[in-house]
Amino acid sequence: MANPPSSIPSRRILLQGGLAGLAALMCKPLLVGCDSTGTQSTSSTGSTSSGGVTELPWKPPVARPKLVSRIAEIGPLSDTPDENGVRVPAGFTARVVARTNEAPMAGSDFKWHIAPDGGATYPLEDGGWIYVSNSEVPLAGGVGALRFDASGALVSAYSILANSSVNCAGGPTPWGAWLSCEEVARGRVFECDPRGEIQAVERPALGIFKHEAAAVDPKLHHVYLTEDEDDGCFYRFTPDRIASYGYADLSSGKLEVAAVDANGAVTWHELPDPIYEKGIATRKQVAAATLFDGGEGIWYHEGIVYFSTKGDGRVWAYDVNASTLSVLYDAKTAANPILKGVDNLTVSCCGDVLVAEDGDDMQIVAILPNGELKPIMQIMGHDKSEVTGPAFDPSGTRLYFSSQRGNASGGITYEVTGPFHAPG
Repeated sequence: MANPPSSIPSRRILLQGGLAGLAALMCKPLLVGCDSTGTQSTSSTGSTSSGGVTELPWKPPVARPKLVSRIAEIGPLSDTPDENGVRVPAGFTARVVARTNEAPMAGSDFKWHIAPDGGATYPLEDGGWIYVSNSEVPLAGGVGALRFDASGALVSAYSILANSSVNCAGGPTPWGAWLSCEEVARGRVFECDPRGEIQAVERPALGIFKHEAAAVDPKLHHVYLTEDEDDGCFYRFTPDRIASYGYADLSSGKLEVAAVDANGAVTWHELPDPIYEKGIATRKQVAAATLFDGGEGIWYHEGIVYFSTKGDGRVWAYDVNASTLSVLYDAKTAANPILKGVDNLTVSCCGDVLVAEDGDDMQIVAILPNGELKPIMQIMGHDKSEVTGPAFDPSGTRLYFSSQRGNASGGITYEVTGPFHAPG
């Protein structure tokens, strides 16, 4: 198997210059569902075929408003942190919206999960939105959700998946689902309903391996996946059919691994055993596959799939139309490597790539379209934690994220509000 090229020209300006101690758990594939209270179930709503569950009864997704990015205009971080221990630029404020083992809302029996990790937001018909967050713990993992009204007030909190294992990151889909990924040796992907109205369903066609994150191309209907191994692969899923709601049916399809040549050209090779039934891990099934050092966050934006590899401190850009891969950022060669420990990421409306740090100085740093690096927040006093789950609300003025382990007192989920974007 080949390692990725050490030097590939970037599509943009090439910049110059889990929980500790988690064991790899072996999980048998099974269909798991949860209602809005997190109760486990072995059934699922939705139409079926001879191959099992195909599509689920998704509501039409609510369109996001058109925005323009103002991230390039953001000033430096404050010299001192606020009362929440967060450094933000002038004109921005931070608040805590949830803490591990505490009820986010008074009078609720639901408590926020341990080790909050990957997350995303979903607009609602009433002008509100939902923020979902994975729980990266063994066996008792899953996904929690926070529902906000149009004013930004928290109005509900609940579980949308329970009793899965080490749910690290994942990714939103254009049809309004959350793909929650298990970061264990035989990890699975679950298609979850952020509203908590449809039971979550396991999607083994997306592969059985140590999953990190997933991103969906809404035009070509591919799902791209990263693998958190030091010799992991970059995967692409092609569905067998398009569902009635116009997007990929995740119940069956072809899973491939990328092989990258010295010029960055990508060739895709189909896996012979994507569900890992014959004893050979997916990353070792194709000799030509390119190996990546610790695949982390991944996000699709306007024909480019961005993903990070923490082991070598890189952020990559895959052009889906040209089938080429380039290095967007390399911490080892950057002249001013203020971004280290690259992990979860998201992308603004206009192509700013926001990367959360695992360790280092606990920042979220934006890579602007011109290649400039801009820190947009920093959590102080959480030296043994990592920043996880960055996601903008539909207005683009609220950024959600977590400190996975906090300051040794448990995970904390934050909201920073300010002029990240303006109406377009």
